[in-house]
Amino acid sequence: MLLNGQILPVDESKVSLDELIFPSLQAARIQAHVLRLDKIHPVISGNKWFKLKYHLLRAAAGNYRGILTWGGAYSNHLVAAACAAARAGIPITGIVRGERPVTLSHTLLAAQKYGMDLLFTSRENYRRRQDPAYLQVLAGEYPDTLMVPEGGGGPEGIRGCQEILSLTDTRSFTDIICAAGTGTMFCGLLQASLVHQRMTGICVLKGLEGSDYEKDRMPGQNSRGGNYRIFHDYHQGGYAKKNPDLIDFMNNLYTNCGIPSDFVYTAKMFYGTLDLVQKGYFTANSRLLIIHSGGLQGNESLSPGTLLF
Repeated sequence: MLLNGQILPVDESKVSLDELIFPSLQAARIQAHVLRLDKIHPVISGNKWFKLKYHLLRAAAGNYRGILTWGGAYSNHLVAAACAAARAGIPITGIVRGERPVTLSHTLLAAQKYGMDLLFTSRENYRRRQDPAYLQVLAGEYPDTLMVPEGGGGPEGIRGCQEILSLTDTRSFTDIICAAGTGTMFCGLLQASLVHQRMTGICVLKGLEGSDYEKDRMPGQNSRGGNYRIFHDYHQGGYAKKNPDLIDFMNNLYTNCGIPSDFVYTAKMFYGTLDLVQKGYFTANSRLLIIHSGGLQGNESLSPGTLLF
């Protein structure tokens, strides 16, 4: 893709469709394949690229001075946005949740290395990131700056994620499965999926059970008649929380299937998917398309030797 005369180092042709062979799948007579978005780029990885691409094009075409976006200390979005903006020659500021720590996380150090200006704010102030009055104040402080929602959300992010299913022939799959955080990728996949395909999301956020999560974040109308479900049972204690069982699962998944995962999103998604297989959520002869959304940089916060990959 050309952006400001430069070619971003993202090669969508690197995406592969890998069969997932696991005893529980074979026992249930279910086929599963993994769409490996993690192979696109080591930093602008997985679904982050698809969320960012139309925001970047808008910034380049609209004569904006720069980009302003939001994220936490371990946000895949911040480091991916910083790298992509640097390649596109667009200045970028990241508003980071919480006070500035004595030592920056590996994620924030990487974002800073790519030229992102880090602006730390209180958690209370961070919660105002969708407040129109607050955004108006920021617009005055950062004139002619494109504000990109947390995680690369919004219509541009959803539009980009709709293109994920065009990377391979997905017509034969009965179910499409992905991790769900902000819901941007889930929305894009839902809108791009076919009538006969059921969307399943594994939510990695805690405390949204019984909330308006689906109502607020999922499209109200789609050609599939709302054929989707979000599971809230696999967050392992909350966003970016982990335990020894999850780490063991990640190592076993890599050893047996050669697929790396991250403890924030994809490990919980794979874990939840295989648990749902055992519980009979997917019927025999189902064909599952599992979206690997990247985010492997999050594992860098783990102690050396924790993972086998």
